[in-house]
Amino acid sequence: MSKVEEFEELRPLLFSIAYRILGSVGEAEDAVQETWLRFDASTTRPDSAKAFLSAAVTRVSIDVLRSARARRERYVGPWFPEPLLDDPYEDPARAAELADSVSMAALLLLERLSPLERAVFVLREVFGFGFDEVAAAVGRSEPACRQLLVRARGHMRAGRPRFAADREEREALSARFFDALREGDVGGLRELLAADVSLVGDGGGKAPQLARAVMGADNVARLLGAVLPRMAGIDITFAPHEVNGQPGAVFRDRGGRVLHTWALDVAEGRVQAIRMVINPDKLGHVGPVADAWAVHDELRRTGRMPPR
Repeated sequence: MSKVEEFEELRPLLFSIAYRILGSVGEAEDAVQETWLRFDASTTRPDSAKAFLSAAVTRVSIDVLRSARARRERYVGPWFPEPLLDDPYEDPARAAELADSVSMAALLLLERLSPLERAVFVLREVFGFGFDEVAAAVGRSEPACRQLLVRARGHMRAGRPRFAADREEREALSARFFDALREGDVGGLRELLAADVSLVGDGGGKAPQLARAVMGADNVARLLGAVLPRMAGIDITFAPHEVNGQPGAVFRDRGGRVLHTWALDVAEGRVQAIRMVINPDKLGHVGPVADAWAVHDELRRTGRMPPR
C-alpha cells in the first residue's frame, strides 16, 4: 500500500481518537491533517502505520487540547462538545465502548481529566490499545500510564449514572419523547422526564440561549410544550437523529438551515438531560447554519417570544 492508501484506511480511527480527546469536529479534522503532514514528511516507513499515526494524532491532540483549555475557561455560558452526527470509525468488538465514549455526557466527564489522563483513557479504555502502545503515544512509561488510567477511571466512574439505558430502551423512549414534543403534549413529556431533568443550551454568546438551565420535569415540560408549537408556526422543523451516539434531533429553519441540535441523556427509564448546541461556530459541519438571531426576532415580532 502507498502512504496515501495506508493513511486513508486509518483516517476514521484517527479522527475518532482526536474527536474524543478534543470534543471538537473542526479541531479533530485539523489534528488528522497535521498527522498526515508528519507522516508524509517522514523519510522512513514505520513498521506499523497504525501505531505511528495513532501516536502522532494523539500527541497533536494533546497539544491542541492544552491550548483549548484556556479558551474554554473564557467561554460564555455552558460549553458542550461539537455535535457529532456520525462516527466514521466502527469496530463491532468495541461497539458499546465506542458509542458510550462519544456521548455528550461522557465527553463532558472527560473534560474533568488532564490532557494526558484523557488521552490514556481514550486509547486504552475506548480503543483497546496495549499499555506499550499508549506509553509510546503519550511519551510516558507504562507504569505512569497505568497510574494515569486509574485516576481517569475514578473521575469517569464518579460522574456516570447508576443505571444506563441500553440502545433499544433509549430508542423507544426517545421516539415517545419526540412524538409528544411534536404534538405539544405537556403531560406526555412530563411522564418521560426525570424529576430533576435539566434543559441546557450552549450558545457561546453568539446565539439566543436560555439565561440559565431549566430544571425539573414540570418546568421543562411546560417550556417545551409552549415553545415548540410557536416555533412550528414560523416553519421551524426538527428531525430525530442520533447525536453523539445517543438519541437527538436536528432543528432547521424554513430554508432548511441548521438552527441547533439536541442530544438526550437517557438513563433509568427517563430523559435525564437535554443538551442543545446553538452556537453557530459549532454547527457548520452539520450543514448550512441558520441566523438564530433572525429566527428569534421573527418569533418576537409575531408575539411568540419575549424581547431579548
